[in-house]
Amino acid sequence: MTKILLVEDNDEIRENTREILELADYQIITAENGKEGYSMALKEMPDLIICDIMMPVLDGYGLLHLINKNETLKSIPFIFLTAKTERIDFRKGMEMGADDYITKPFTDIELMNAIESRLKKMKIIQERVNAAQTLNDFYDEIKNEDALDQLTKSTTVNYYKKKQRIYAEGSYPHGLFYLISGKIRTYKSNDNGKELTVNLYTAGDFFGYNALLENTAYKENAETLEKSEVSVISREDFSILVNNNKDVAKKFIKLLAKNTTDKEEQLLNIAYNSLHKRVADAIITLFNKYKQEGHPYFIIHISREDLANIAGTTTESLIRTLTDFKNEKLIDAGAGYVKILNEEKLRSLIN
Repeated sequence: MTKILLVEDNDEIRENTREILELADYQIITAENGKEGYSMALKEMPDLIICDIMMPVLDGYGLLHLINKNETLKSIPFIFLTAKTERIDFRKGMEMGADDYITKPFTDIELMNAIESRLKKMKIIQERVNAAQTLNDFYDEIKNEDALDQLTKSTTVNYYKKKQRIYAEGSYPHGLFYLISGKIRTYKSNDNGKELTVNLYTAGDFFGYNALLENTAYKENAETLEKSEVSVISREDFSILVNNNKDVAKKFIKLLAKNTTDKEEQLLNIAYNSLHKRVADAIITLFNKYKQEGHPYFIIHISREDLANIAGTTTESLIRTLTDFKNEKLIDAGAGYVKILNEEKLRSLIN
């Protein structure tokens, strides 16, 4: 029988909610405040927690904080049940890791739907965690077409046109993005609208995980460079994988470390490299990311503006530099494309 911990200081609401849930065949454990609720959670290990926010001794936010700090409890679905309806209260609860938020007064159907939805999601996630015991299993599952279909049954797949934004700086993440096909860039803009591309992604890459791991808003924008297909793995799925599979956690720690190293190198290049060297490095970056095996020449279809944003220069300066490279027979370039003719010389270009 599914066990639910109900933490509510109002006697009438607590008993009425208990009756509703017991009629639905749930085993109900109750507590009158957050401190008592935490003790009951440790003792009973419930399958789900429903908690009021405004309570004596320890409020709902305090209880959620303690739950998240405990390795044995933090994966338990947590639903706030409260009369606080301000957006700031809602946002605070979700940012702390709450899975749902039901406002009082609520109907029996609203309560039951929220519980069933959370329990169903937890079951799917747990089955996936059990099936993916190591990170290699997880990646093999994702990169295998048939298994990818299995993975995305409980996720959303979005289709984007070229130059379409996926998320904006300052917005909050709702899931982990997995690029099925296409090309994505992330970039930052200053107050004058000038852009700098900070990362490039291709099929098989995850992106948008920094904000999820830091539990913050996005610090950059993401948009497509061409038509792209993107799978969105829910925040709950990602959280369970990271919290319960150490190999998955290690992988994303490595990705974060690599991102930091890449950013440091990019900043050094912009600060100290000549314009020709920066443009050459931008072309080689695209080569390293998007080259297809078996093709004698590398051709990337990219606008001059996008290439300038990768090199950290203006479009006008980029065009002049590409002309110099064409004259030196390093590249060929036309409307919307660049073709590498001499990769070795581009790589070894001296400042």
